[in-house]
Amino acid sequence: MARKPTYEQLEQRVKELEKGAIERKRVEEALRESEEKYRLLAESLLDIVYEFDLEGKFIYVNEAGTRMFGYSKDEILSDLRVEDIIVEEDKVVSRKSIDDILKGKTTVGERTFIRKDGTTFIGEIHSGPIYKGKDVVGVRGVLRDITDRKHVEEALRESEEKYRDLVERANDGIAIVQDTLLKYVNPRLAEITGYTVNEITGTPFTDYVHPDELPRVIDYYKRRMAGENVPSTYETAVRHRNGTKIDVQFNASIIHYQEKPAAFAIVRDMSERNRLEAQLRQAQKLKAIGTFASGIAHNFNNLLMAIMGNTSVMLSETDTTNPNYARLKDIEKAVQSGSRLTGQLLGYARKGGYEIRPISLNQLVEETSDTFGMTKKEIRVHRELAQDLSGIEAEQGQIEQVLLNLYVNASDAMPGGGDLFLKTANITHEHMRGKPYEAKPGNYVVLTVRDTGVGMDKKTMDRIFDPFFTTKEVGRGSGLGLASVYGIIKSHGGYINVESKKGHGTTFSLYLPASEKKIIREKEKPAQVLMGTGTVLLVDDEDIVLAAGERVLKALGYKVLSARSGREAIELCKANKDEIDMVLLDMIMPEMGGGETYDQMKKINPNIKVLLSSGYSIDGEATEILERGCDSFIEKPFNMKQLSRSIREILDKK
Repeated sequence: MARKPTYEQLEQRVKELEKGAIERKRVEEALRESEEKYRLLAESLLDIVYEFDLEGKFIYVNEAGTRMFGYSKDEILSDLRVEDIIVEEDKVVSRKSIDDILKGKTTVGERTFIRKDGTTFIGEIHSGPIYKGKDVVGVRGVLRDITDRKHVEEALRESEEKYRDLVERANDGIAIVQDTLLKYVNPRLAEITGYTVNEITGTPFTDYVHPDELPRVIDYYKRRMAGENVPSTYETAVRHRNGTKIDVQFNASIIHYQEKPAAFAIVRDMSERNRLEAQLRQAQKLKAIGTFASGIAHNFNNLLMAIMGNTSVMLSETDTTNPNYARLKDIEKAVQSGSRLTGQLLGYARKGGYEIRPISLNQLVEETSDTFGMTKKEIRVHRELAQDLSGIEAEQGQIEQVLLNLYVNASDAMPGGGDLFLKTANITHEHMRGKPYEAKPGNYVVLTVRDTGVGMDKKTMDRIFDPFFTTKEVGRGSGLGLASVYGIIKSHGGYINVESKKGHGTTFSLYLPASEKKIIREKEKPAQVLMGTGTVLLVDDEDIVLAAGERVLKALGYKVLSARSGREAIELCKANKDEIDMVLLDMIMPEMGGGETYDQMKKINPNIKVLLSSGYSIDGEATEILERGCDSFIEKPFNMKQLSRSIREILDKK
């Protein structure tokens, strides 16, 4: 039989029970305080705190949830399920996430949620399981509205894509250099240097700077990275993969890249700009020299005209047995040589095109190269002429001059003999791409003149078309040959290209606009002086030319009226309207030029016949006067035979 507990034992047991009750009460109070604290915390959060059961029915949501979704707490807890507030596109992912949580996993994801009013927002959720014992009985999580953040991220992504696209498509090269290595290179910079982006990314930038510029570029880079003040923009050069030097402009600055200082460089290819600037400077120089040259030629032609006129008259009055006859013929030949020299000056100045007509370039090449080959036996001439070559519209004498100048130039480059290759072909402007000029659209005839001579260095090539520039010794060249070639080709609307290398010969390529007009064969002109009768009004502002012209015209049988200006010519025309048979009119005169004088005389006598005379070209103003009805044009200096033919051709017209 069990003994009854003693009083002391009972008292001790009561005390233990009282202590347990107090501890339980304390624990319960602590739990209540904890629940209240964390509930208060959950209710105070800006993020949504939620719980839902295994069926997806909400069993708890904080105040942030009611504000965000627009439902009351009763509506959420009584009516809503998880799938009711998720957009259709995200439901499959949501179900998969819930399945994972029910297996004891925690998940993080983004969903698009639907508010009561139908609007949506993007939420980032962190969810995990609710346990009861060892069993998962629901899901608890935190949802944060990240709509603004996503919009910012999307805007940033779009901005990065836009600017990356701009950088990738930029016409300038762009590079980021860090610790001397190319950390980033855009496609344009790779193109400038002739490499691919992958080939040069990660390699030292110094590998691509031209050796001539390397010391300066390295110095600027080191000083810039050290914080010193150095030029941010300067011109230098890079080395192309094939070894050529490419002129570029660097624009460099310091940036932070991957948490370290780096150099950010914009590299602009200056080759085309420098080429165009050089071309412009050359054009301006040539224009200035051309104006000067044409002025000299015009004045010189007037002097030659006076000499030629007087010589022609004296020859006509001198018997061939007279000792002075041979001397006069020498003077005439000297004048003709001087005329050819002024022709070269005018050709250079692009003021030498006379009697433009359709001609065969093949025929001129054959005739001139045959003649050249007979005089230069040590040079072998090879011709490859296109059988269907188009015609060109040109002045035959000037094109002949171009060809002969090129042959002579080739001959001088092959003092011990060699080979001269002549080739013609039909092309279009498309075949002329990549040249240092932009050809006008259309069809062209090209002639290439290639020699096997000594060739030229770049310094010489840069000056070969300059007037009076020559590499020949004093007395062996005027320096006008290639200058006139350049001018004549340009005056015919053509282009000229030169390729040469020291020790490897030279190739000239001449491009002339093709013509569909029928080629006209030049007719033989009578060699004798053609006498005539009638009255000629001679108009020229140069006294020596006027005096010589009077003598020539009188020697040809004509009565002469002389005028020293356009105004004087008009007065004589008015006073002798019915007597004047023809006017020999100088084009270039002060105050009133040949064009205005011609127009005024046509008003006085619409049927008046006029032969225009000038030391300049038929192009430009002379052509305009001819188009207004002027009968013909004659180039100074002319002799008696030439003048007599021109006058008879005009007067004999019906």
